[in-house]
Amino acid sequence: MIRVAIVASSAIVRAGLESMALSGGGVEIVTSAATLADVHADVALVQSEEVPDLTGWPPTILLVDPAGTASILELLRSGARAVLPAQANANEISGALLAIAAGLIVIHPHDLEDVFPATQRAVDSGVLDSARLDSLSPREVEVLGMIAEGLSNKTIAWQMQISEHTVKFHVGSIMTKLNAGSRTEAVTRGLRQGLIYL
Repeated sequence: MIRVAIVASSAIVRAGLESMALSGGGVEIVTSAATLADVHADVALVQSEEVPDLTGWPPTILLVDPAGTASILELLRSGARAVLPAQANANEISGALLAIAAGLIVIHPHDLEDVFPATQRAVDSGVLDSARLDSLSPREVEVLGMIAEGLSNKTIAWQMQISEHTVKFHVGSIMTKLNAGSRTEAVTRGLRQGLIYL
């Protein structure tokens, strides 16, 4: 169970974020407030108009207005572990919660140019298929992250509390969606597409 703190100035926004965070399951909302108090949470989900000081905060997902002045790199340097647009949907938020709880960094595909200019140029030139950038499910992103750590299917199954057969299914799906011929190639493509970050 991922313990989540919701932080946003608007009560309506907080209610919407709570609903989206809970939609993926495996999440417990431990607080929902305009500011983060001394709360022990695994992840903070924060909508902010400016770059907050995240010193002492748990791993944080920042939801930001694309028109904001701060770049994605500035937000990551501030301590954010994930940066999503303020209009992120429930699937994107659920996926980000799982990913950063697993120790990964999350960047929305639309923001790749800010962090990985060469990757975005490859998408623009057709070298990478942009339709695949967000084609993996949150569960598949989690499995891909474990593959990147060099874990075997058996170890992944044990850590995720699922069967080894289910892991093999996820691995096969990941390799198909990323058009990868091996686990190493899948990890490489996942890194290039910003799905995982080492």
